Amino acid sequence: MTEKLAGPPQNPKRRWLWIVLALLLLVAIVILLFDTEDTIDVQATTTMPQPPVVSVVTMPPKRVQAQISAFAEVRPRWDAELKSAVSGRIIAVHDAALSGAKVERESPLFSIEKAPYDSAVAAAEVELEQAKLGLLRAQNNVTVARRQFDRDEVEPPTDLALNLPQLRVAEKIVVAAEARLNAARTELAETDVVAPFSGFVTRRFASLGQTVAPGDALLHISDDRQFELVAEFSQADWALLDHPVSGAKANLIHRSGAVLGKAQVRRGGGFLDQNTRQVRVFLDVTSPDDQILAGDFLKVRLPGRMISDTLTLPESTLTRAGFIWLVGNDEHLQRINPDILFRNEGTITISAPEGSGPWRVAKTPLASFLPGQRVTPLLDEG
Repeated sequence: MTEKLAGPPQNPKRRWLWIVLALLLLVAIVILLFDTEDTIDVQATTTMPQPPVVSVVTMPPKRVQAQISAFAEVRPRWDAELKSAVSGRIIAVHDAALSGAKVERESPLFSIEKAPYDSAVAAAEVELEQAKLGLLRAQNNVTVARRQFDRDEVEPPTDLALNLPQLRVAEKIVVAAEARLNAARTELAETDVVAPFSGFVTRRFASLGQTVAPGDALLHISDDRQFELVAEFSQADWALLDHPVSGAKANLIHRSGAVLGKAQVRRGGGFLDQNTRQVRVFLDVTSPDDQILAGDFLKVRLPGRMISDTLTLPESTLTRAGFIWLVGNDEHLQRINPDILFRNEGTITISAPEGSGPWRVAKTPLASFLPGQRVTPLLDEG
């Protein structure tokens, strides 16, 4: 049998020595990494951080005229759905009755068959002539009776003896016949439908050959010569107006900021709107230009009374929470809750804070501002 060759004998103590040395080397490397981590860019300093720079606007107290604004819809003063006053067949539809047509007052729109109404007028004229003939006979009978009593030198015992009641009845019959003739002529005139005012035909309901009855809709027409607006103001804004407001002129401003024209206050105040609890102001626009259109939504700006001790600031100075930050003479921030009087063209006008001005106001306050925080104010000349 062949014997196996034995390898060199292993030393357990030597193997454990290598393991311990490897662990010690690993621990040394970890300690070295912790000592050198995040220490390269650290520098010790003893200087204090600079206060943040704040852009401020300097505002002295001023006396200004209030400008009160509200949005209102432009509405035509006259806006009507014309309906037929008589019955009959439509025999003509004029060009002015077509949808979108611009019409002048008294322009012909529809013509309705006239034959029945011509006949009614003729019959009423005959009835009137007969009534007048009866009146002449009654007057003649009264004259004859008076002469008979005068010739006999006798006083008539009653009015009936003089035929006076018959005369009064004949007079009333004539008045009734004249009224029926006027009514027949009016109905005949109603067969020609004309525009009651100048404006635009927004919609047509009746067509040629259609038979209509009294009350049937023919067309819708809107005024283009006179407009009116109803603006609503809060009671605080109402108090800033220069009363009485009747007759005052207001600017009409488009959403783009362009001034389109002026409106005159017809009436204002006296009651509150039941839904909004605001004060209503009624305005008129006469002879508007082409820029003012019915249905548009415009800003109505009314001049108010003069107010002293106010600050007019950019809207950016007001925080979302409704505060304004002042920079005192000691360069520290002060927070105030302003009394906003009115807004106008990207600015707000507030009552001046207590104390003597001028005041330095942070133009663009930050959410990180704290009362008493020290800042470096930078005057904004814009």
